[in-house]
Amino acid sequence: MNELQAPGQILVSVREVFGIDSDLRVAKFIERTEHVPTIDPAYRFNRDTTLAILAGFTHNSRVMVQGLHGTGKSTHIEQVAARLNWPAMRVNLDGHISRLDLVGKDTVVVRDGQPETRFQEGVVPWAMVQPMALIFDEYDAGRPDVMFVIQRLLEREGSFTLTDQNRVIHPHPHFRLFATSNTVGLGNLNGMYHGVQRLNHAQLDRWNIVASLNYLPLEDEAQIVAARVPALADAKGMELIRSMVQVATLTRDGFAAGDISTLMSPRTVITWAENISIFRDPGLAFRLSFVNKCDEAERFTISEYYQRCFASELDESYALVPAGV
Repeated sequence: MNELQAPGQILVSVREVFGIDSDLRVAKFIERTEHVPTIDPAYRFNRDTTLAILAGFTHNSRVMVQGLHGTGKSTHIEQVAARLNWPAMRVNLDGHISRLDLVGKDTVVVRDGQPETRFQEGVVPWAMVQPMALIFDEYDAGRPDVMFVIQRLLEREGSFTLTDQNRVIHPHPHFRLFATSNTVGLGNLNGMYHGVQRLNHAQLDRWNIVASLNYLPLEDEAQIVAARVPALADAKGMELIRSMVQVATLTRDGFAAGDISTLMSPRTVITWAENISIFRDPGLAFRLSFVNKCDEAERFTISEYYQRCFASELDESYALVPAGV
C-alpha cells in the first residue's frame, strides 16, 4: 500500500487494526464524522477481501465485492471504513432508484413568500465533493438508465457533468467508489436472484478489482453468532451454535450440488439463534427461521441435514415418506 498519507490522516498497521497477517500500513483519518460507520467489534475480516477493499481506499481503485447473500459484503466495506474513520454512504440500487435520485432534480421552494425553482443535487454530486466512500448495493439490480449515470464515475479521476446546470463536478481526492453484487453481471442464471440484470461488460471492465466473498470457516461463523446472541455464548451454547453452523454448511453444499434451491446464510443462522433464545426449542426455531421458507419437496432433505448434526428428527423427516415404508 502507499505509505503516504494526506493531512488529517495517520498511518496504521493492517495487522493491528484488522487482525490480518500483513506488514502493510494504510492511512486512517484522525477525526470521526457523523457519516463514519459504527465499529462492530465482533466482525471477522476475510483476508483477501479486506486487502482488496483497502486497495480501493488507498489507491482509489474501483472495487466490486461479489458473493452470495448474507456473506456480509456491504458490511465488510463499512467495517473497513469504520476502522479508518472514513465516511461512507450506502445506496441500494433497487427498482425505485432513478437517475434523478442520483443526479438531482429541480424542486419548487418558497422563498420570501414566493415560489421559486431550485436545483436539488442528488447523492452522487453530494458525495463526490467530500471525503466519502459511496457504496452501491445490489449493483446488478440497477436499472439501465441508472447504470449509465455511474459509468463515468468508474474512471479513476472521473468527473461528473450536471447537464441541467452546465457544471462539471470533479471528485474530492478522498472520494471512493465501491459496489456489491450477488452475481458477476451474468443475470439470474440459477433462479435465486430475481430482478438482477445482465450488466454491460464495458462497464464491468471499468471496475479495477472484483473480490469474491465466500462464507467464513465454521469456527469464525460460530463466534460471530455467539457475539450476536450472548445468551448462547456459554460452553453449552457454543456447542449448539457449532451444530447450527454445520447444518448451514450442509445446506450450502446441497445448494452447490443442486440438491436444494435455498441455502442458509449467516444472517439466517443468527436469526435461528435469536429464535432459540425466544422459543427454547432448536427444532421449532429452525422450522420458523428456515424450513418454512423452503420448497416443500426439499424439506425432507433439509430435515436430514438437521438430523445429522443434532441427532434429532424433525416432523418434516416423515412428511414425504410413503405409508407402510
